[in-house]
Amino acid sequence: MEADLYGSRCSECGSGWLDARYRYEALPANWPALLASRPTNLWRYRELLPFPDGIRPVSLGEGWTPLTPAEGLEREFEHQGLWIKDERQQPTSSFKDRQAALTVSALKARGIDEMVLASTGNAAAAYAAFCARAGIKLWVFLTSSVPAEKMRELALYGAEVVKITGTYDQAKGIAANFAARRGIHFDLGAKALPGKESMKTIAFEIVEQMGWRAPDWYIQAVSGGIGPLGVLKGFTELYQVGLIDRIPKLGIVQVQGCAPMVQAWQQGLSQAEPVQPDTLITVLATGDPGFSYTILKAANDEHGGAMVAVSDGEAFRAMRRLARTEGLSVEPAASVAFAGLEKLFEGRFITSGEQVVINCSGHTFSAEKHTLEDRYVLNLEMETQAASTSEVATVSRPYQEGLTEALKQLDEQVTSIVVIDDNPHDSRLIRRLLQSYKNYRVFEAHNGPDGIDLVRQRQPDLVVLDLTLPDMDGFSILSALKADERTREIPVIIISAKTLTDEERTHLRRLTESIWQKGNFSIQELIHHVVDVMGGEVEQPDAPLTTTPREIVDKMTEAFAWASKETASKEQPRILVVDDNRLDARLLRRLFEARQRFKVAEAHSTAEALAALAETTPDLIILDLVLPDGSGEELLKSLRNRAETRDVPVIVVSAKLMDSALRAELAEQTDSVWDKGTMDRSSLLAHVETMLSE
Repeated sequence: MEADLYGSRCSECGSGWLDARYRYEALPANWPALLASRPTNLWRYRELLPFPDGIRPVSLGEGWTPLTPAEGLEREFEHQGLWIKDERQQPTSSFKDRQAALTVSALKARGIDEMVLASTGNAAAAYAAFCARAGIKLWVFLTSSVPAEKMRELALYGAEVVKITGTYDQAKGIAANFAARRGIHFDLGAKALPGKESMKTIAFEIVEQMGWRAPDWYIQAVSGGIGPLGVLKGFTELYQVGLIDRIPKLGIVQVQGCAPMVQAWQQGLSQAEPVQPDTLITVLATGDPGFSYTILKAANDEHGGAMVAVSDGEAFRAMRRLARTEGLSVEPAASVAFAGLEKLFEGRFITSGEQVVINCSGHTFSAEKHTLEDRYVLNLEMETQAASTSEVATVSRPYQEGLTEALKQLDEQVTSIVVIDDNPHDSRLIRRLLQSYKNYRVFEAHNGPDGIDLVRQRQPDLVVLDLTLPDMDGFSILSALKADERTREIPVIIISAKTLTDEERTHLRRLTESIWQKGNFSIQELIHHVVDVMGGEVEQPDAPLTTTPREIVDKMTEAFAWASKETASKEQPRILVVDDNRLDARLLRRLFEARQRFKVAEAHSTAEALAALAETTPDLIILDLVLPDGSGEELLKSLRNRAETRDVPVIVVSAKLMDSALRAELAEQTDSVWDKGTMDRSSLLAHVETMLSE
């Protein structure tokens, strides 16, 4: 029977863990010879892949990565027979490209055009690339610990990025809930067929590249375990058909800060207890391996092997050693496998003469931040529970209403609007007006071609369109959008100063939701109308309105008049920015001064900060942790010990790497903690305005 590539449960037993089985007796006796004449990619093994004949793969040239002798490491460890399977040579530099290729090909064949994925980083990059190739919209749920460079690359591919302030397992749960609520396909990872089936091609390639013989060991750094699960299945199948004489031992390597498999294996347990990740190597920060551990532990019991943990420092040292001895530059997650190799030698698990293959997989591409708008990441904050206690380590202020409220907030954030208006001032006012009432994401374009491209790329829930634009007017833009099957169903609202003829108005009413003339409408009415359109209910204005382009400025400025009146009636709140980097301090000062609501002072050292505090007590302190004459933590303690500053709110904004213990300590003494590398300035400004308006 044909494999069900999309099922979530077995039709026979109801299990959510699916596995593919083949008629191995039907495999051609000369299969190795047949492979030699085929293209060198993972699709060459089609007889042992669960795809029907005729499927058209979504491919970026994945598979058949080099297997090279590790001569430098052989000298280092005085052991002959070390091989590196260089998965860095995949399209996005990660073995996850195999998984993405098969999964996206299956979805494309079925006509699925939207999917949801939870990831710690590398899988997200792979899926984003292949989904872009296939024309599938991708929602990626990541934790806030994922480096900003990786988030920017996902947005470059066109993926929608949702950042969760919480653990990976929380992100996965929220992603599944989000997919279920919206009826979108959710990637099941190791539980689904394509994931494991894709990874077994690593085993096929190793055996073929070694002259149809199996190594004694296969070593890989592990997060959730899908890689070695698939590799184990590949070796097992080749053994069952008689192409190799043994199933290799598996060397499973985890980081000490997130090693549930290793801890369970050392205790001889058949199930692993979830842990709270505490590691700088975020790509491997999966706290709950689930059934993956049970399968891998059983394989180790039957065929031999070991599970070892390495510290972050050991991984960093291995990264330097690999560069020095082999000339390979890898990311920390890849170096974990090589640090584990050293541990396996130290523990005498690997014996003299054994052939060892190490998976070298890592993604190091850094997307150029200046090519992306600043709203490519959605933020969802969650409370982070410690693994064995109820203690909460909160990085930033959580939503108080729990998961339900958080998901409600997320539903609002994922609602997007594109404003096409040639006047940047007008489009900015429209954006601020909408966002002052709802947490929608609003994107701006200032000419027709850019606007059409943005709508096609973003697939927004609504387009707000001006009619008077240079080169390509609003009527032409509207016609282009309605002629394109990708955009024709997106509702359009006209907001324009153009005086319309009866014929033009009739034409627009047929193609749009409503027509508003700039400067002569109720702001509240427009907002309610936009919300109604998002919910499927439309209210037309009662009558045509006329105005001049200038009047929109006056009308929309009224929406923010309350802030000006309030700041005029009392002294502006004072903010002290303490940061040794003068450029960063200046940027923050300009951010807070932009709306003329705050008075901002700068200090670039502990001494300068204390001197400023002696003169006046601010209403808020923005604190960096890296200072030239002491740490920010020490200054914070001093602030809390002084009566004048004991109750002054403090926000930490720093690039310093912080472990969970430091974050928990800061959470008790500060209002919130923001990482400079991933911080969204508009979110910080909104946070500060909320605090100082209370």
